[in-house]
Amino acid sequence: MAEHLVFTLCANLAANGELAGHERRGTLTWPGRSAILGLLAASLGIRRDDTAGLATLEPLQMAVAVHDIGQPLRDYHTVQTVPTTAVKRPDSRPDALRRAGKAVNTTLTQRDYRSGVLYAVAAWGLDMAPFRDALLRPVFTLYLGRKSCPLSAPPAPRLVEATDAATALASAQMPGFRNVPPVQAIYSDAHLKNARIERRNDVPLDRQLWHFASRDVYVSHPVEDA
Repeated sequence: MAEHLVFTLCANLAANGELAGHERRGTLTWPGRSAILGLLAASLGIRRDDTAGLATLEPLQMAVAVHDIGQPLRDYHTVQTVPTTAVKRPDSRPDALRRAGKAVNTTLTQRDYRSGVLYAVAAWGLDMAPFRDALLRPVFTLYLGRKSCPLSAPPAPRLVEATDAATALASAQMPGFRNVPPVQAIYSDAHLKNARIERRNDVPLDRQLWHFASRDVYVSHPVEDA
């Protein structure tokens, strides 16, 4: 038996990360390691540039149960940039755009989201009580991927003793306003019954430069195994 911190992530919009380019930012169907660590760090008040503080979270292991992957949603918007050769030392961005005139570069960009998502998360590997307390009273606002994606329900964290991550995830407290589908998939750092292994590029190496490494993730589909 091991102590697990179990909580729920419910959001009207989520952006779960993907290999990112300037013109397209995709999203996967579940939040990976970097997203969960970022959320826990925010609840504790650890800032993105606090390398030492973020390093204290590295021993954590985690698993994510997907109850609802939501529906895909794509947002289109424009980004305007001013070549440095066109305007020297502008007083403000509006001033730069005005002075640049037709030299402004305009790009259509795409941002992908998932709408109506519902996940359960289990984390273990450290003393989890401080994380539970932080999720109950987070220092920074919690959101799922981007600041436009706040949680639509409190995460309802709880500490449970369980033999494995799948058992711990079953004790997650779901929001009362949601119809809760059965678990479609579980993604875990620890081995799962009837699991296959996938690679996921979600291990944060440098949050300032947005550098990530890959890891093995155990994937199980309880509905198919039933």
